[in-house]
Amino acid sequence: MLCIAVCFLTANAANGSAGENCTVCHRVTLKGIHASLSCLSCHGDEIKTLGNPAAAANRAAGCVGCHRGYEVLFDHAMATRKSEKLFVDRTIGTIDPAFFRNNCNSCHLRSCTDCHGGNGHDIARATDRSCFTCHKGYFVGTDYYGMAPREDSLRYQRGAVAYGETYLKMTPDVHAEGGVKCGACHSMRSLVAGYKSSKKCVDCHKVNKKVIEHRISAHLEKMECFACHSAWTPQEYGTFYLRFAESPSQDYYRVRNNEGNYVKSAYLRKQDAPPLGINARGKVSPIRPEFVFYFTDIRNDRPVGTENRLLAAEWKAFFPHTIRRGTVMCEGCHDNPRRFIMERHEDRIYQLQADGMTLPSFWDRTGQKVTNGDFLPVSRYLQLTKKSPAYQKAYIEKWQKLVNHVENSSQP
Repeated sequence: MLCIAVCFLTANAANGSAGENCTVCHRVTLKGIHASLSCLSCHGDEIKTLGNPAAAANRAAGCVGCHRGYEVLFDHAMATRKSEKLFVDRTIGTIDPAFFRNNCNSCHLRSCTDCHGGNGHDIARATDRSCFTCHKGYFVGTDYYGMAPREDSLRYQRGAVAYGETYLKMTPDVHAEGGVKCGACHSMRSLVAGYKSSKKCVDCHKVNKKVIEHRISAHLEKMECFACHSAWTPQEYGTFYLRFAESPSQDYYRVRNNEGNYVKSAYLRKQDAPPLGINARGKVSPIRPEFVFYFTDIRNDRPVGTENRLLAAEWKAFFPHTIRRGTVMCEGCHDNPRRFIMERHEDRIYQLQADGMTLPSFWDRTGQKVTNGDFLPVSRYLQLTKKSPAYQKAYIEKWQKLVNHVENSSQP
């Protein structure tokens, strides 16, 4: 009789009709939006059980049974980091083939739980905080809430802390002030489809011809909206990597990134209106240095080979998430060669070559390039500097509007 009972239970288990008994060994309590699911809903069957059903290694096989099509996220930039790898391969990777593996591997999408819950047994919807685990510092993200990265020196690591980093308090994006979350413009459907965003500015905002700048056709036809409306952005000019070997002096570098055999620091950081160039759409757009990358090899506390070796001087067109209603005044673009990386020699403050650096100036395009666009052609900038009657009329109207606004604001 006992033999018959055992055989009956075995047959039921083989047919999948017996209840799950996973928690006899696995002391796990499901929480969150998947709390009502059975274990095998995500982990597969009892024969070929998935240890981590959300992992990139198995293309989230336990998730995509319900969330169909989402496995393609592991083919996109957040997971592959293709452009970063190519950059390292052609620059410092030629000197240190292990550089990417040892220094650039912390923010790659490895699992659905990177954004939706740490251990997989308490799945939740992704929030802005989930995004900012990676999209922080010099990456677009936390700037949306008015957070700018501080200088690398330990003396500046003070004040407010968020997502593991101290930051400077800056003006937040007007949309953040209004309660708009990341997912409102960056939906999962758009990410799965390979798009950076699901909305454009004009999907919500209509052009107001009462605004002086909106009455100028060239602004609307040749410029991105955020070329004018980005209030500020973090900018890093001169990124230095020093590689140490048998050099006790490494301990004297009191900076945040002093781990392993590398020390990283920046020559200059700024948080103001970004320079302008041309993006991949052919429109005027904010640009900033992706990497103006210098390298020095130090052994026995002495430089080996060329000191401050320039490995790359590459800029990138991008979309700062620091939108405000107001814009700079007309001369902020029309009489500002530095903003278009055309700084005049007599206007230079930083003398890079006197400091042993290759470039004549960070704001001189000589020896530099925009990887996903171009610098504004000189001929177009010269056209900008012409003070036509239409420009003069708009300029006066702009100032009158500003003065009247200030005067009225002080009236009782």
